[in-house]
Amino acid sequence: MMENLTAQQVRDVIEGRGCTQIPVLYDLWIYPSVMEKEQAQVEAMLEKYPRDVQEVFLRFPDMYDAPEEDGDYRWAAAGGKHREGVGLDADVVIEDWEDAEEFFERFPSPDYPGLIPEFQKDGKRYLLARWWYLYFERLWSLRGMENALTDFYLYPDEVHRLFGKLTDFYERAMERAGKELDADGFFASDDIGTQNSPFFSLEIFREFFKPYYKRLCDKAHELGMHFWLHTCGNVELFLEDFIEIGLDVIHPIQKGTMDEKKIADVYGDRICILAGFDVQQAIPFGSPEEVRKEVRYLIDTFDRGRGRFMLTMGNGTTPDWKKESLEALYEETCAYGGRE
Repeated sequence: MMENLTAQQVRDVIEGRGCTQIPVLYDLWIYPSVMEKEQAQVEAMLEKYPRDVQEVFLRFPDMYDAPEEDGDYRWAAAGGKHREGVGLDADVVIEDWEDAEEFFERFPSPDYPGLIPEFQKDGKRYLLARWWYLYFERLWSLRGMENALTDFYLYPDEVHRLFGKLTDFYERAMERAGKELDADGFFASDDIGTQNSPFFSLEIFREFFKPYYKRLCDKAHELGMHFWLHTCGNVELFLEDFIEIGLDVIHPIQKGTMDEKKIADVYGDRICILAGFDVQQAIPFGSPEEVRKEVRYLIDTFDRGRGRFMLTMGNGTTPDWKKESLEALYEETCAYGGRE
């Protein structure tokens, strides 16, 4: 088993103070249970290689199901349930903003005791407190994708009210995670890009998203912590704004959506890039040698020897991933990235 980096070494990388080794975070997105026939082998393989960050998922509200001890700890109003026969992005919870007062009045409380899970920090590695669905993802999960994309124009006040309430919830959850878990950073998701472009204009981003993202970055820094953001797709349009508000880590610079060399050259000295290895083509369909070649390309493209670069997967495991490709991924990363 290779030695993991310390929390301070990872902090140095994130903040651009340099590190002789590239943090390896592939395991954050590798789910061995998805590779059913090879689950035990993949789990054993992961133990051999660096796992430079610990993670713990905060127990945020479910959409419809509430815990027995707190019937209001869910996003949907009492009695709500999944729609049958529709896609995830059409499962509308708030049909009409005019009928949303109950939703806002019984908004879940971030002081719910179960929000912070029992967890043992190992005392050495950097600890991430994670959650899914930030602003856009939470909006469309409540309103459906079609409504969400028009709400910015038709119901701007309601969107701001929602995002403000969400931010209040997140800030309190962050305070608790900092105190109760002694976490080092937060990692949340908000997919605001498509394969070719952002979901919305820079003007919409600056009016509806930037102020709330800034509050979370400011809160993390106030707590002496970092804020990490996962956002799929082409989000180059927003990178300058993310840097301006103090976002510490951006993931994944998705393969095939942006010019990686340009991103590295223009932004690589000002924000830590958690580069995501290609999960659409290389891992499921590439040969082990093609995987090794892509590892070398990512390191050559993003590594400047001064930090602000870490490696992980672009997204989570799917059943078509190959164990031999994962082995090649780790072997080449450690050999070419100076971890052997």
